[in-house]
Amino acid sequence: MVELRVPADPAYLTVVRTASAGLAARLDLTLDEIEDLRIAVDEACTLLLGSAPGEDDLVATFRLGEGTLEVEVRGPARELPERSSFAWAVLEALVGEVFTGTSSTGAWIVLRHSRTSGVGASLVVGVG
Repeated sequence: MVELRVPADPAYLTVVRTASAGLAARLDLTLDEIEDLRIAVDEACTLLLGSAPGEDDLVATFRLGEGTLEVEVRGPARELPERSSFAWAVLEALVGEVFTGTSSTGAWIVLRHSRTSGVGASLVVGVG
């Protein structure tokens, strides 16, 4: 398990994107799968940023399993956009399944990506 904590500021999203791509590469995902995962994590993190950059943290927890990668992201956003928004369409197109929720400390998003080649790889991004 790897936990990455960065300020909830757009300037630090590059760090989370890079970590996601690097860990996905360790699972021998295709270049397209790695790029889709990187974009999905970036989009999810962007949705989870609070209104005042840098006041809170964005926390990404990466769990590597046999053929799987889970990324749980927690951020300060109190509300998430409607499920009919363009952001959700992008997430669902990139990873297939998207789960969300909120708590008193923020919101969370779960993205689940399964490899089409039979070796499952899932991405979970949660915030809250």
